[in-house]
Order: sequence, then C-alpha cells, then structure tokens
Amino acid sequence: MSALLLTILATSIPLLLAATGELIAERSGVLNLGVEGMMLMGAVAALAAVLYTGNPYSGILFGALAGVAVSLIFAFFAVTLMTNQVATGLALTIFATGFSGLAGAPLVGKTAESLPPLDIPVLAHIPLIGELFFQQDILFYLAFALIIATSLFLKRSRGGMILRAVGDNHDSAHALGYSVQKVRWMAVAFGGACAGLGGAYIPLVLTPHWSEGMTAGRGWIALALVVFASWIPYRIVIGALIFGGITILQLAGQARGWPVPSQVLSMLPYLATILALVLMSMRKSSHHITVPFCLGKPFHPGN
Repeated sequence: MSALLLTILATSIPLLLAATGELIAERSGVLNLGVEGMMLMGAVAALAAVLYTGNPYSGILFGALAGVAVSLIFAFFAVTLMTNQVATGLALTIFATGFSGLAGAPLVGKTAESLPPLDIPVLAHIPLIGELFFQQDILFYLAFALIIATSLFLKRSRGGMILRAVGDNHDSAHALGYSVQKVRWMAVAFGGACAGLGGAYIPLVLTPHWSEGMTAGRGWIALALVVFASWIPYRIVIGALIFGGITILQLAGQARGWPVPSQVLSMLPYLATILALVLMSMRKSSHHITVPFCLGKPFHPGN
C-alpha cells in the first residue's frame, strides 16, 4: 500500500510543478501552451548537467534555467511582439520537442545519479506518514512549498494583487502605472522555471535516463490541471494526485494483465483530462471559476 501511494505522489510532482508555474503565467493574462516543450528542455538539461558534473543537485539548477530560457523566447514573441499566444506556444513545443531530441541524442543509454531522499528528523520515523511525506527528495518538498507560497502571494501580497490586476484588466493596470509587459515577462519566466523543474524531476527521480519525448504529454495535462483547479493554487494538488493515480492505474493494469487492450489503458490519463475539462465547461455556476478576463489577449501599450 505504501509503495503504491509513494508512486502516485512521485508521479504527481512533475504535474504539480508545471501546473503551478502555468497558473502564475495565466493569472497574468498569458496562455503559454509551450509547457510540454519547456518540460522536455528541463529534462534534457538536468540529465546533461548531472552527467557532466556528477552532482544531482546541479540538475535542479540547469533544469530550471533551461525552462526559463525557452519561456523567454515565448515571452519575446507573445508579450513584446504581441503574436498570437496559442500559435506561439504550439510552435514553441514543436521546436523544443525537436531540439531536446537532438540535444539528448548523445545521452541515450546513459544513466545518472538520482536525487537523494532527505529524512526529516523524528517525523521520518512516523509509520506510513513518515515514509510518504518526510523521506522524500528536495524537489518533492519544493513542489508543495511553491503551492503554499503561490497561494499566499496571490492572496496576501502587493505583487500578487498587481499580477491579478494585470490578468483581469491590463488596460486599467497600465492606467494605474503598472508595467503590464514587465509583469507578464516575470510571470512567464516563473512558469518556465517551474516547467523546467517539472521536466527535471523525471530523469532526476522517476527514470534516471533520457529518452526522446520522455515527458509523455505531462505538459498538456499540466495545462488542463490549471483549468481543473479554476486558477486556484491548492486545487492543483488535488488534480495532480488524481491524474497521478490514474497514470499508475493504467501501469498497474498493464502489469497485471487486465483484459483490456494496452492502448486503451495508456489513454486513461488523457481521457481523464478531457473528461475533467468537459465537466468544468458544463458547470453552470461560474462564480467559482476565477479565469483571468484578459487571458490570451495581447496588450497594446498605445491604446
């Protein structure tokens, strides 16, 4: 039982990290569909850094930096040049998918040292709870710390108020003297760092090697998680655990030989994603949904 719960938690962390970053970007009014590409770049950069330095913690830094670098390309086109955000994000994912495959080709077949678990004194020895929550790696704790920090930032800080103002009405925020483009650049960069960390978690913890497309659609699920969570940070945890559990369910089904085609089992996480989005769209009470009013809309300073 504990092994199953540990696997579900570990599978949920990349989704949690990537969705948290995308939530901040979207609350500023920017829809970045390049999450999958940023995760792939974070994964290949993290593994390359560990193989080169021999230090697994270097993978955290370089994974985040790779995500930021790719996100800044998106910000330049979508925020500064005001290109279509959907098209730019899709193009970014296509570019990053190809580039990560090229950069990762020399890494195929190589394995790297994984992030070591950090035992929290006293708490780590609590039955079941200690094993699940207090004997984990540093990215595990960082993912949950980011959720708490993001929630407090959006609700209780001046910076969070400015971010929400830019996402809800960028013209009013600009009239009040706030730099809409600066806020969005920083939000997109934060989203890129989180996506890069989510991608880095895969080779650093889950599977310590490189294979092309190893994120396996997690970036798209992270995008759906933001909608599932109604742009509220703590709900991302619930969604990530649900989708993590469904992913493990399809793996368990294949391992135990369930009388269901393996292709159908592999589809389960993505079918669940579509179902969640359909159910969200069918909700009649919109007062629980905090979608930013200016999401996906370019800001024209001259207007």
